Amino acid sequence: MVQTSFKNQAMNALIRILVLGLIILCGSFIYLKSSDLKSAQISLKSVFQSNTNNGSCHTPHAIKLDSADRNLQYTPTSPGIFFVETSERMVLPSLAACSIESAARTYPNRPVYFLMKGLSEDTSIQLKSDYRVISLLSSMKNVHILPLRFEALFQDTPLQSWYQKVDPDMQRYWTHHVSDACRQALLWKYGGIYMDTDVISIKPIPVEDFLAAESSTLCSSAVLGFQWHHPFIWACMEDYVKNYNGDIWIQQGPMLYTRMAERFCKMPNFELVGDAMCSNFLYLQPRRFFPIPFDKWLQYFEIWDKNDNIFNISYALHFWNYMNKEHKEVTAGSNTVAEHLFKQYCPLTYDVFVKN
Repeated sequence: MVQTSFKNQAMNALIRILVLGLIILCGSFIYLKSSDLKSAQISLKSVFQSNTNNGSCHTPHAIKLDSADRNLQYTPTSPGIFFVETSERMVLPSLAACSIESAARTYPNRPVYFLMKGLSEDTSIQLKSDYRVISLLSSMKNVHILPLRFEALFQDTPLQSWYQKVDPDMQRYWTHHVSDACRQALLWKYGGIYMDTDVISIKPIPVEDFLAAESSTLCSSAVLGFQWHHPFIWACMEDYVKNYNGDIWIQQGPMLYTRMAERFCKMPNFELVGDAMCSNFLYLQPRRFFPIPFDKWLQYFEIWDKNDNIFNISYALHFWNYMNKEHKEVTAGSNTVAEHLFKQYCPLTYDVFVKN
């Protein structure tokens, strides 16, 4: 009788163990399925880690910003907003600060990444006037300033073979073309929105996969957004390598997206249809980002008319900084369109760099 009771107890214990194991196994499977996208995304560590000669990687040191250490390691939990600086410069204009601040304010629940080529892994940014923009941006809780490492970013993409062969010193528009490559790799690996540092955000973009029309005949590369591993971005990277021409400024940017979009749909008549679907992404009309076209860029420095509704359907505004050869700046008390936009969408930048 005792032996039978012992056998029953052992059998019950074994059944409980098997049931518990089955519950754990099922729970693990459900968790993996629910977090498949996040777990599949490559950590941003791959962007700013440097490879040594023996193939090992090391983690960068923390950067000192506003006299406080800030760890560079950050893994995204949602698609971010990306900005890049592909030159070595560390002293940035107020327009770049406004672009990033406005994005951080427009998307308060999303990480905003600013990747800088000139930021080395042991850079110590001190409180001095040269780095005031970086210090200002680092004070915003959802802004993350990271070193930009081309080789790591292009790894495992079609751009890797191109980067290994190209000679930057022989390229006429290197900083522009490598920036074109960076935005594609970032969107492929992480998903989100890319913006140039002369784009001021004024309201959230309500779609995930989109291109922006600059005009009725040309697609822009200043703003674009796609989800992680979107096949259109992979096709763009392949086209980038196949049709690379370092002597044509817009070859890897607006011309690339224009010819790629034309593979999927005809250029819409935006005056008739507004935004238009093109395969599995949305083609946004010019007024979404370019209500002031490039040849009228000086309108940003004209007197502000509060009754003007030119920006009423815009999500962000491209300032056409490459047209600003005279380096016009926003000035306090000028009552210009630019000053109004700085006050409203990047007030911290305005107070620190314009007003003071």
